[in-house]
Amino acid sequence: MNFWDRIKPAVVAPVATAVELKSEQQALQIVWDDGTTTQVRARTLRQQCPCAECVDEWTHERRIDPEKVPEDLKIVKMGPVGNYALSFVFGDAHQTGIFNWSYLRELSAP
Repeated sequence: MNFWDRIKPAVVAPVATAVELKSEQQALQIVWDDGTTTQVRARTLRQQCPCAECVDEWTHERRIDPEKVPEDLKIVKMGPVGNYALSFVFGDAHQTGIFNWSYLRELSAP
């Protein structure tokens, strides 16, 4: 442990080592750097999208009705955002959310 770790220990954020679409693009499987493998449904990702269109920036209230997200929603496209996150294009054409590794880990917790 170095000097800086003793003063203010930093929590190491989880990092994905592999990401793959599963179940006909309706689920995302993530392998983490600690060896854990998790899955999260496309519907859950869309329901929990953190973008300003889906969550009010001031009140943090969700602007979409999660129940209106289709059960069979697909991820049409995904891509990296730097080394810290993923972005998705969903079957309903929504594409503005950025999901960092910590948030993806939280959403896909076993």
